[in-house]
Amino acid sequence: MGGDGGGVVGFVGLDLFSFELASSLLRSGFKVQAFEISTEMVEKFTELGGCKCDSPADVGKGAAAVVVLLSHPDQIQDVIFGDEGVIKGLQKGTVLLLSSTIPPLHLQKLEKQLAEGKEHIFVVDAYVLKGMSELLDGKLMIIASGRSDSITRAQPYLTAMCQKLYTFEGEIGAGSKVKMVNELLEGIHLVAAVEAISLGSQAGVHPWILYDIISNAAGNSWIYKNHIPLLLKSDIDGHFLDVLSQNLGIVEDKAKSLPFPVPLLAVARQQLILGISQMHGDDTSISLAKIWEKVLGVGILEAANKELYKPEDLAKEITTQAKPVKRIGFIGLGAMGFGMAAHLLKSNFSVRGYDVYKPTLVRFESVGGLAANSPADVTNDVDILVIMVTNEVQAEDVLYGHLGAVEAIPSGTTVVLASTVSPAFVSQLERRLENEGKDLKLVDAPVSGGVKRAAMGELTIMASGTEEALKSAGMVLSALSEKLYVIKGGCGAGSGVKMVNQLLAGVHIASAAEAMAFGARLGLNTRKLFNVISNCGGTSWMFENRVPHMLDNDYTPYSALDIFVKDLGIVTRDGSSRKVPLHISTVAHQLFLAGSAAGWGRIDDAGVVKVYETLGGVKVEGRLPVLKKQEVLKSLPSEWPFDPTEDIHRLNMGKSKTLVVLDDDPTGTQTVHDVEVLTEWSVESISEQFRKKPACFFILTNSRSLSSEKASALIKDICTNLCAASKESGNADYTIVLRGDSTLRGHFPQATDAAVSILGEMDAWIICPFFLQGGRYTIDDVHYVADSDRLVPAGETEFAKDASFGYKSSNLREWVEEKTAGTIPANSVQSISIQLLRTGGPDAVCEFLCSLKKGSACIVNAASDRDMAVFAAGMIQAEQKGKSFLCRTAASFVSARIGIIPKDLVLPKDFASDKESSGALIVVGSYVPKTTKQVEELQSQHKQKLRSIEISVEKVALKSSEERVAEITRAVEMADSFLRAGRVTLIMSSRELITGKTSSESLDINSKVSSALVEVVSQITTRPRYILAKGGITSSDTATKALKARRALVIGQALAGVPVWKLGPESRHPGVPYIVFPGNVGSSTALAEVVKSWSVVAGRSTKELLLNAENGGYAIGAFNVYNLEGIEAVVEAAEEENSPAILQVHPGAFKHGGIPLVSCCISAAEQARVPISVHFDHGTTKHELLEALELGFDSVMVDGSHLSFTENVSYTKTITELARSKNIMVEAELGRLSGTEDGLTVEDYEAKLTNVHQAQEFMETGIDALAVCIGNVHGKYPASGPNLKIDLLKELHNLSSKKGVVLVLHGASGLPEKLIKECIDNGVRKFNVNTEVRKAYMDALTSGKKTDLVDLISATKTAMKAVIADKIRLFGSAGKA
Repeated sequence: MGGDGGGVVGFVGLDLFSFELASSLLRSGFKVQAFEISTEMVEKFTELGGCKCDSPADVGKGAAAVVVLLSHPDQIQDVIFGDEGVIKGLQKGTVLLLSSTIPPLHLQKLEKQLAEGKEHIFVVDAYVLKGMSELLDGKLMIIASGRSDSITRAQPYLTAMCQKLYTFEGEIGAGSKVKMVNELLEGIHLVAAVEAISLGSQAGVHPWILYDIISNAAGNSWIYKNHIPLLLKSDIDGHFLDVLSQNLGIVEDKAKSLPFPVPLLAVARQQLILGISQMHGDDTSISLAKIWEKVLGVGILEAANKELYKPEDLAKEITTQAKPVKRIGFIGLGAMGFGMAAHLLKSNFSVRGYDVYKPTLVRFESVGGLAANSPADVTNDVDILVIMVTNEVQAEDVLYGHLGAVEAIPSGTTVVLASTVSPAFVSQLERRLENEGKDLKLVDAPVSGGVKRAAMGELTIMASGTEEALKSAGMVLSALSEKLYVIKGGCGAGSGVKMVNQLLAGVHIASAAEAMAFGARLGLNTRKLFNVISNCGGTSWMFENRVPHMLDNDYTPYSALDIFVKDLGIVTRDGSSRKVPLHISTVAHQLFLAGSAAGWGRIDDAGVVKVYETLGGVKVEGRLPVLKKQEVLKSLPSEWPFDPTEDIHRLNMGKSKTLVVLDDDPTGTQTVHDVEVLTEWSVESISEQFRKKPACFFILTNSRSLSSEKASALIKDICTNLCAASKESGNADYTIVLRGDSTLRGHFPQATDAAVSILGEMDAWIICPFFLQGGRYTIDDVHYVADSDRLVPAGETEFAKDASFGYKSSNLREWVEEKTAGTIPANSVQSISIQLLRTGGPDAVCEFLCSLKKGSACIVNAASDRDMAVFAAGMIQAEQKGKSFLCRTAASFVSARIGIIPKDLVLPKDFASDKESSGALIVVGSYVPKTTKQVEELQSQHKQKLRSIEISVEKVALKSSEERVAEITRAVEMADSFLRAGRVTLIMSSRELITGKTSSESLDINSKVSSALVEVVSQITTRPRYILAKGGITSSDTATKALKARRALVIGQALAGVPVWKLGPESRHPGVPYIVFPGNVGSSTALAEVVKSWSVVAGRSTKELLLNAENGGYAIGAFNVYNLEGIEAVVEAAEEENSPAILQVHPGAFKHGGIPLVSCCISAAEQARVPISVHFDHGTTKHELLEALELGFDSVMVDGSHLSFTENVSYTKTITELARSKNIMVEAELGRLSGTEDGLTVEDYEAKLTNVHQAQEFMETGIDALAVCIGNVHGKYPASGPNLKIDLLKELHNLSSKKGVVLVLHGASGLPEKLIKECIDNGVRKFNVNTEVRKAYMDALTSGKKTDLVDLISATKTAMKAVIADKIRLFGSAGKA
C-alpha cells in the first residue's frame, strides 16, 4: 500500500456516495479519516468509527490514500493547493483519488500540476455511480482511470470501496467520458420512449399495455422501463428536461470539438429544448406528460386513463375456445417461416407450404410438409393460411398477384398475417378480404423472437382481429407462441404494437452505434465501455445484444440492416399519416438508409455503426486484449484469508449431497484422487455407488464424441438411471456436474437441457470453466487460456476454432447467449465476481446463490484454487438451505467441491509396473495443435527408446474397408513386436487434420479414427508396462472399448492435470496403470516429461548412482564386461536383485570389442528396468580417454597412477575439465595397485599406497570419485589373504566427505564379507569386480559338459550371473534400485 500510512484512507468531503465508500472501507478494516463541513454527515461518519479532521491538510497526514470530492473546476485551487489544501498533508507515495465528474481537461491539468509540484503522488480519477442493471441494482460502481502504476497502487482501496470496479489505464478522465456516453444514450432513449408511447396512443393502443409488452421485449431500455411509468402517472416534472438538456449540451459541445457527428443526440436535445419552451418562464412544476402532449399533439394521459385490460387473459380466452384446424397453408418458408411451419408439423398439424426458393420446398418435404407449386396451390382445402413474407409488397403479391392465394382460397378461411407491416396495410387488407364475398377473416399477428424460438414454438405474438377470426386461428397462434397477446382495437392493433417495438428497437441500435463510436472517438476502451454502460441508465436490450457484434466486428446477419430500413420506414409513414412528429425515429431511419446505400443492407443491423465509423474515422471493434498474466493476477484483490477446505470436509460429513460427475471424456478426473469412475451406468452399478455414500463418483459418458442428439439422449438415459438408483438406495441426494472441457468445447446447452428434462428445473445452472492446472482463468466474466506468461481470451485460441464445438465469445455471458442462440441473453446471465469471493467469502457466495431467480444461469469467476474452494463452500451452504444446482464445470470445481487435498505425483514405483519388462503403450488421437507439438517434442527427446507407428487417417476413415483392415493389422503387428522388445511404443493418427463439410461429418471422421485406434489397441496381445492415452475421446474409447474397463480407481496425477487410473479386475489388463492425458493440458514438453518420469529408470548417471549409495550407506558393484553374455549377466542379475549396477569396459576389452561392445553396453543400460550406467575403466592415455568421452560413456576413470604426482594432477585436471563440459563423471586413482588386470601387470615394488596429504591436493582437480590404494590388488590376493589399511581408509574418507568426493576400491574379487562391510562403513561406494566373474566364465567354458555353442553361452552367462548377484547382495545394493 502507498505511503507509510498502511491502512489509513482519508476523505475530503462526504456526500451520499462518498459516505458509502468510507463505510465500505471501515467494514473492510481500514482506518478512515475525513474532513466535511456538514455536521450531520460528520456525526454519522464518526458513529461508524471514522475520525474527524479539521482541514483537508489534516486528512492527508498519515494516509496511504486520500479521496477528494470535486464537483466543479473552481474547487481545485482551494481544496488541493490552498493554505490548508490536501497537498500540504500528503506524503510521498500517497494515492490521490479524485471523485469527480468535472471535464477531463481539468483533471489532466491537475495531474500535471501535482507531478510538477510534488513527486511520487499516484493520481487516479474515480467516478462513482450506482449500478442500474438487475445484477448491480443500487450497488456502488467506480470507474477509475490513470497511469498503470497509479491504478495498481490504488487497487486495494478501490476494490474495498465498491461492488464493481472498472479500470481504464491511460489518461485520467475516463469517468467523465463514460458519463458523457451514458448521458447521450439516456437523452436519446427518453425522446424515443416518448415518441413510441405517443405513436402507440395515437394508433389506439393503450399506453400501459404498450409499456407492459415492450418492457419485456427487444424495444426495452432502462429509461423506458423506469421513466414511462412516471410519465404516465404524471410523477415527473419539467425540471428533469432542463437538467438533461444541459448535460446533453456539454456532450454535444464535446462532440463538436473533436469533431464527431452525433445526429441522434443533436435532434434529441432539440426536442428537449422544444419541450422546455412549453414551460411558463421558470415554472418547471408542469408535468412532463403535459409538456410532451403539447410538443407532439397526442393526448398521452387521456389514453393512459382509459379502461385497462390484460392481453394475456384475452389470449387465454381465444385459445380455450379455439376452433379445430384440419389443414394449414403456409406461404414464406424463410429462416423464421420454415421454423414456424416445421414446428406446426411437430405439433401434429397438416401443413402445405410454398416458397419461391425451390430447395426450401424440398427441405420442407423432408421434415414431413406438403409442397405447393404456387400461392394459389397452397390454399387447397386449408382452414388457416399463414403469411410470413418480408414486407407489404410480397404480402400483396402472394395474395393478389399471379396465381395469388385469394383467387383460390376456400370460403371461410382465416388468413394469419405474421409479417411486420404497417397497421394501415393490415386495415386495408381486412377490408379487401371482406369484399371478396368468401367470408374470409384476417388475423393481424406480427411475431418476434428469432429463428431458434420460431422452431421451438416460443415466439412472442401480438394478435388482433375480430373475435371470430382470433378463435379460428387460436390453436395455430397457441402452437407458435410462448407469449401470446391479444390486442383490442381490431386488425392493425397488433401491428401497431409491433411497430412501436420496432421504433424503439431501431432507435436503440442506432443510438448504440452512435454511443460506441463516440466513445471510441473519446479514446475509451470500447469493450470496457460496453461493460460499464450495460450496468448504467443508458443501457437497452438492443445495446446489450447488438454491441457485442460491433465489438467483435462480426456482422453475420441475425437480422439484416435492411429490415430496419423497412420497419422504421413503416414507423415514419405511420407517424406522418397520424400527424405525430417523430424526429428521433426519422433520423434513425436515415442512418439505416445511409448504411443500406453504402452497400451494408444485407449484413447484421448492428452494421449501422459502420456509418459512424466511416464518417468519424474510428473503429468500434474492441477485441479482448491478450493480457500479462502476472500483472493481472497481482492486480486482483487479496485471496480470502481462510482456507475453507476443513469446512468443506465438515459440511460433506453432514448433509452434503453426493457429487455425481458426468464426465464427457476421462480427463475430468485430472484434479482428484481415490475417487471411483464408472464406465457404464446401469441402475445396479449406480445404486452400489450410492450405498457406499462417497463424497463423489464419476460416470464416464464420452458424450463429446457423439452428435448433439445422441449426447442428449445419453444424458437423459443416465439421469433416468440416477433417479431410479437414488430411490433404490433410500433416496440418496446428489448434485450433478456436467464436467466439460475447460476451453469451452462440448454439448452446451444440449446436455444441460437434457438433464433438466429428466431432473426438473434447478435453482441455477453453475458455469465454471476455471482450471488452474491447465492455465484457464475466468476474470471479469472473460475466460482466458494461459500461454506462457500471457492470458489469451478463449475465443482467440485454437480451441475456439474446433470443427465440432467452435465459438467466438470469450466473455462467458456472451458465450452462453451464443451457444443458446439467444435463448439465454447475455444480460440475463448472473455472475459471481472474484471480488465477492475474496472479500465476502463463502457466506457471501451462499447469500448470492440463494438470491438467484429460479432457472438462472450463473458464471463463477476464479483465478486461484482458493477462489474455487470459497465458491464450493458457499455452494454447499446454499444446498443445505434447500437450493439445487446443475453444474457445467471444468475439473477444478470437482476437487474443490469435495475438498481434495493434493498429494505427490504418481510414479511407476506406486504400481508393480516397474517390474514389467515389456514396453509402454502411448495412444494419441487428439488433433489440437498443443498435442501435435507435444508429440514432436516426445519424439525428439526419446528417439532412442521410442518407436512410432502412424495410422493413416485417410485409410481408416475415408478409404475402403479392406484398406482400413490392412492399416490396422500393420499397426498391431508392429506394436506387438516393439512392446515385446521393451520399447516405448507410440501409436498415433496421422497429424494432418481432416475435417468434414459440417460439424456432424467432422464428428463422424473423428469417430472412425477413434474406433481404428480402439481396434489396434484391442488386438495387441502384449501386456504393456503402462498405457497412456492422449486426448479425451481417445482415452475414453481406449479404456471402455479397447481395454473393456467397466470401472476404475483414480490413483492421482502423473503430472498436474494428467490423471492416472488403476483399471478394474474385469479389464483386459487389470492393474496396469492407465494415464489419461488431456489434449489441451501442459507445455510442449509435458508429454515427454511424463514418459521420462514413467521410464523404468529415470536416468543412468554414475554420479547419481554413487550419490544415492552415499546417502543410503551401501556400495555399487562395477563389473568388467567383455562380451554380450557378460553384459546380459550383469543386467539380469541387477534386475532380479532390483539393484543398480555399473557395466565397466577396460581398455583391453575395448581394444578387442571396440565400439560395438560399448554400444551393446549403452543399449542394455537404456533398456534395463533398474539403473545401470556404463563406465570406462583405467584410461591411461589421453588419446583413449578423449575417444571414450565421445562414445556415450556415463563416466570415465583417469588413471595417471603411473605418472609422477605433479604429472598425475595435471593429466587428471585436463581430462576432468573436458568431461565436465559433457556432464560425464570422472574417477581418478592416487597411489598404485599391484597385480594383473587384462594383461597389464604392476609389480609389487611399483605399488604405492594413497598419500593422505597428496589426496587433499589431488581432489582439487575436480574429480567426482577417488580410487584409493590401501593394500588392495588387481587379480588374486596372496595365500595369506588381503591386508587392507583400514586406518588409512578412515583418514581418506574423512577428507573426501568434506570435498564431496566418493571413494572407490578396485580389486574387490576375493575380499571377505567382513572386510567388504568395513570398507563400506568407511566410505567405499564403488567396488570394481573382475577376476571372480572372469573365473566363473572360464570354468563354465572349460567344464566340458556343454558342446553346443548356444548351451555354452547360456552356461557361461548363468555362472557369471550367480557371482554378480552374490556381490550385489554383499555390497548392500540389492533392493535399492
